[in-house]
Amino acid sequence: MNTNNLIQCFLYLAALVLCAKPLGLYMAKVYEKKSAGKVESVLYRLCGVDPNKGMNWKTYAAAMMLFNVLGIAVVYSLQRFQNLLPFNPMALGAVTPDSSFNTAVSFGTNTNWQGYGGETTMSYLTQMLGLTVQNFVSAACGMVVLVALIRGFVKKQANEIGNFWVDLVRSTLYILLPLSFALAIVLVSQGVVQTFAPSHTVSLVQATADSSGKAVTEQVLAVGPAASQIAIKQLGTNGGGFFNVNSAHPFENPTPLSNFLEMLAILLIPASLCYMFGVMVRDKRQGWALLAAMMLIFIPLLWTCVQTEQMGNPAFAPLGIDQSASTLQAGGNMEGKEVRFGIVNSTLWATATTAASNGSVNSMHDSFMPLGGLIPMLMMQLGEVVFGGVGSGLYGMIAFAIIAVFVAGLMVGRTPEYLGKKIEASEMKMASLIILIPCCLVKLGTAASVVSPGGTATIFNPGIHGFSEVLYAFSSAANNNGSAFAGLGANNIFYNIALGLAMFISRYWLAIPTLAIAGALARKKIVPVTSGTLPTHTPLFIFFLASVVVVVGALTFFPSLALGPIVEHLVLAR
Repeated sequence: MNTNNLIQCFLYLAALVLCAKPLGLYMAKVYEKKSAGKVESVLYRLCGVDPNKGMNWKTYAAAMMLFNVLGIAVVYSLQRFQNLLPFNPMALGAVTPDSSFNTAVSFGTNTNWQGYGGETTMSYLTQMLGLTVQNFVSAACGMVVLVALIRGFVKKQANEIGNFWVDLVRSTLYILLPLSFALAIVLVSQGVVQTFAPSHTVSLVQATADSSGKAVTEQVLAVGPAASQIAIKQLGTNGGGFFNVNSAHPFENPTPLSNFLEMLAILLIPASLCYMFGVMVRDKRQGWALLAAMMLIFIPLLWTCVQTEQMGNPAFAPLGIDQSASTLQAGGNMEGKEVRFGIVNSTLWATATTAASNGSVNSMHDSFMPLGGLIPMLMMQLGEVVFGGVGSGLYGMIAFAIIAVFVAGLMVGRTPEYLGKKIEASEMKMASLIILIPCCLVKLGTAASVVSPGGTATIFNPGIHGFSEVLYAFSSAANNNGSAFAGLGANNIFYNIALGLAMFISRYWLAIPTLAIAGALARKKIVPVTSGTLPTHTPLFIFFLASVVVVVGALTFFPSLALGPIVEHLVLAR
């Protein structure tokens, strides 16, 4: 890694850590507010919500599921009837039932997998009222589940873990909306489009010809209310692009500054939630410990991805092609990457977007070198806990922490404790579900796809790389990421249904066990710290926790990775 690459990565990580403390402190104050603000109170009265009425974990989970299922139904309906609705200047038709189902589940579960081209499929109304609204509320749902889990650690012998509706409103009103508004204004200043005007037809500077030899002198430039969606897609770790090529499109990501800010926004809230966790459990060291464990995994994998892409393609060496970085060229493997961003910003984005459950891209992951493409895939397969989605990433990491203290307790013959609460059979069962369900969905979905006619029909790169594309798709869907290798034809009935089910099951079969853990912990008394208590803020525990995450991911997915990117690397290098 050269000096330029090191500087860019350092500046990004430094900015992320510096922002984590003030934002985390602010979010803790939001969730610990004793009284409702004026706007809050109006919303509660309109919706008939009693903000002072607490919920047990089952009621909390039921409210979350009801709200999410209704949201998915609304997004599905908007797509099916968008040809009859306003704000459709390009007169786009109704979306097919299977694609509508896939997209509705995708945005409702904070996955934002896209099997369609945004500017050629979705009307402005569908993008704004359907997709952008879900970007806010799906992110908020991840945050409220985390807050409920934190209350489980804080409360003593209580049945209530908060009020879902209050937590949802506060997440949206005080955190996501202000941050998104500020980022959207900055993005507009950089050239990101925000308009209700229809697409523009412009003359080409230099005429060309199509595949049939016919002269092409004009181009249609799609525009729309993009900046407002781009801001929340990054901040809420959503990732769905307004345009088909996502954040590689100059109308979504026009300048180096917009690229840096959008990249920072991907991990901003997940990193800040770690500090918020420490504040709310009254031990800031615990928050820093979780953030350090995430960084301990993130930085080596980022370095590997940058190095792999910077080394270039070994198949070019016998041809005498110079792939070294110099003042005249970026060097390395530039296939599928924007020249204006280069290798380091492409690989940094790819690693960050798959560390979080964001999934937005500014380069083509399918064009990465085999080991370079392995890194984003592995980031998702670790369970989206290295930062992860807003809320969902941290509660996934806490599930790993519960596993870690349980294993440590077995080593020394003590009942495991975490933050003053004993970890017993019920918590271990739920934590195991949180870790195992996405793994099962990835492997079962991939296996079914590569042996069924519906799954193999649209694998356009047969062989090793085609397998990697299918494995990547289900790793993305079952971990609620949303990015893709994109060489796979996924907008068909088979993949729309299979990936949609994987997204739905993974999101809610993880959130509900998390709430069950919150309820179980809230009912327990707090155990005083003794000389035999395992400290969970030390470098030793940080390393142990990171090791548990990596070992579980390696043991689960190494055989699959060996059939895909690892074999592809060996074949290419021989």
